[in-house]
Amino acid sequence: SAADGGDVLIHALPIFHVHGLFVASHGALLNGSKMIWFSKFDPKATVERIASGDATVFMGVPTLYVRLLAEPSLTKDACARMRLFVAGSAPLLPDTFYDWQTRTGHTIVERYGMSETVMLTSNAYRLKDGLRTAGTVGKALPGVSVRICNDDGTPAGVDEIGGIQVRGPNVFEGYWRMPEKTAEEFTADGWFKTGDVGKIDEQGVVTIVGRSKDLIITGGYNV
Repeated sequence: SAADGGDVLIHALPIFHVHGLFVASHGALLNGSKMIWFSKFDPKATVERIASGDATVFMGVPTLYVRLLAEPSLTKDACARMRLFVAGSAPLLPDTFYDWQTRTGHTIVERYGMSETVMLTSNAYRLKDGLRTAGTVGKALPGVSVRICNDDGTPAGVDEIGGIQVRGPNVFEGYWRMPEKTAEEFTADGWFKTGDVGKIDEQGVVTIVGRSKDLIITGGYNV
């Protein structure tokens, strides 16, 4: 239980989506952590479980945080026994980031990943590893490489906006029975073209600014 030192995850994400199926549930299973399972997200009930002291970790998409902030019962006292709040699947607006800090006393850890790659980057969990900065998704995880390229494939400079490309053991080998699409989505030197547009600063912190493909992200889903 949370009382004797083990983490307990509030799982309110859909399990037909990589964030809920792999990142949240597998993270808890690999850690031997208990889960409080919601078959459907209910903001009021979620705040009640947070306030009960039964849980220590919550993972959500930005839309869930916006809906939780609309609950008057979400306070610093309600979140006093929580250890970690994590966001992913879509960019977290700075307003949501700062509103959450003010209301709960917690700073959300924002990360970046995809179905094809699982997790790629993350803001720091420990203060000694860096700040959690609003509007950014942090640095590349160990073993993962991230680069920014111009439309012609040449490397972009520091803080220059371009296409995000990634490489690492976490990246998939290709699309099932779609060799032409697979060849199209990888560079000649083996980097996966994410379709996201962003930049990397001097410290290696990644900021996502949009998509290069026709895509709407709503509630963490790609439409």
